[in-house]
Amino acid sequence: MTEALVVSNVVLWVLVVILAGVVVALARQIGVLYERVAPAGALMMGRGPSVGDAAPVVAVADLRGGTIEIGAPRGDGVRTLLFFLSPTCPICKTLLPTLRSVVRAERGRLRVVLASDGPPAEHERFVRAEGIEAFPYVLSPALGITYQVAKLPYAVLLDAAGVIRSKGLVNTREHLESLLEAEERGVSSIQDFLRAREEAGGR
Repeated sequence: MTEALVVSNVVLWVLVVILAGVVVALARQIGVLYERVAPAGALMMGRGPSVGDAAPVVAVADLRGGTIEIGAPRGDGVRTLLFFLSPTCPICKTLLPTLRSVVRAERGRLRVVLASDGPPAEHERFVRAEGIEAFPYVLSPALGITYQVAKLPYAVLLDAAGVIRSKGLVNTREHLESLLEAEERGVSSIQDFLRAREEAGGR
């Protein structure tokens, strides 16, 4: 009986060691795959003003009763991330914490303007429910038409001179952050950067 117990313990330990080896091998493979998978960038549509163009200057009304000129050059060097959303868009809501963290990380170098359209009362309730009073919130059908926004959430990054630096459909945190990454690398999108790198590597 004792001998059988010893044998079973030995077999169990051997199996544990084998499983540990398999886990380590899988972890290494996952790491390799993670390095090889290209980062996901915002999906840039072919509609509206192009990256590199001066943004159209559109005067829009905000929920506080004021007016904001979107696209106008700014003398303070602050860029503008124009984020199109809707109170009924669940993905838009999941990205609100990301917008807060991006603003904190940029430390006064970036302002986020939330843009939508529809009855003000609906948006006022949405702002209170989500705790996004700190963001400028504008209502303007003309703004969405100007940028040819067909799907939400959609974002456009403007530099302080009013030039469009990146834009696209943003369904995840990675998509949103890719707009800032594209601007930093001086490309219109992360996809363009990866394509250029592949072409350079193939020569």
